[in-house]
Amino acid sequence: MKNILLLTTGGTISSRPTEEGLAPAGDKDPILSYLPTLKRVYNITVKGILNLDSSNIQPEEWQLIARSIYSEVKNYDGIVVSHGTDTMAYTASMVTYMLLGVPIPVVFTGAQLPIEHPLSDGIDNLRTAFAMAASGKKGVFLAFNRKIMLGCRSVKTHTTDFGAFDSVNYPLVGVVNGGGLSLEERFIPNISHEFALRDSLCRKVFLLKLTPGLDPAIFDMLMDMDYKGLVIEAFGSGGLHFIRRNLIEKLHAASQRGMAVVVNSQCLYESSNFALYQTGQKALEEGAIQSYDMTTEAAITKLMWALGNCQHLYGVRDIFSKNLAGEINEHM
Repeated sequence: MKNILLLTTGGTISSRPTEEGLAPAGDKDPILSYLPTLKRVYNITVKGILNLDSSNIQPEEWQLIARSIYSEVKNYDGIVVSHGTDTMAYTASMVTYMLLGVPIPVVFTGAQLPIEHPLSDGIDNLRTAFAMAASGKKGVFLAFNRKIMLGCRSVKTHTTDFGAFDSVNYPLVGVVNGGGLSLEERFIPNISHEFALRDSLCRKVFLLKLTPGLDPAIFDMLMDMDYKGLVIEAFGSGGLHFIRRNLIEKLHAASQRGMAVVVNSQCLYESSNFALYQTGQKALEEGAIQSYDMTTEAAITKLMWALGNCQHLYGVRDIFSKNLAGEINEHM
């Protein structure tokens, strides 16, 4: 039997009703009572490392999760991390970068209903996650609704539907069906990085979604607040307005101040393409960094991670020009 470690962090899957709504159960995590059937298939060790609604999982928790995984990699065939759904895609993306080259499967999962609910999806999600953790396929993945996707391609797209996550701009790595766990190994990146814990990050990164007529002064505010990085969700293929309210001009000022500005599309699917329109070409001329077909979650965590590991803007640009773990289509 494969040796699998389950790291619990709270989230809906571990929650119980309280007077203030659902909240993680803590030391009496209900997941534990649903593991006997899985223990007949796997040697399971359980460690509780957090007890949080995922809305409260922040950069400090990302570091704790990555360090907890790193310290146990040599002891297990695979690791499952139970996590709240709301920020799971952010955590899975960041852990992908922090643990580049991880030699075993690391699989995030959770649930839309607490595992004690009679209609919970949590049991199926755990079964899928454990099957992937026992597969021997190295990398960081997310298992949900009998689907396996790369952690850095996952996006939460539904609030209550059991199909809560989509693999955006990238095929599913695998599915569970009548034949068991069926993997598409050609879609699992062959990561050549030497495995190491790289958990430094920069918290001074801001996400800005453009709206028509946005006041360019917001760039001045962010620079005055000493933000080091900015991810802009631009229009369509990467458009920013420059008539009357000149956002392009502010890109130049931000770049001169050493701020890394990454621009991606508000559109969930397909890629930004700065060469297509005048506005995009102007943005490139003033120092914008393209995110290509990355998800917003993968782009903002990659920027935080890059700024934490590079002292100069050219180093950040170099990192964003490379596909590290499947977050960018290599043909872009």
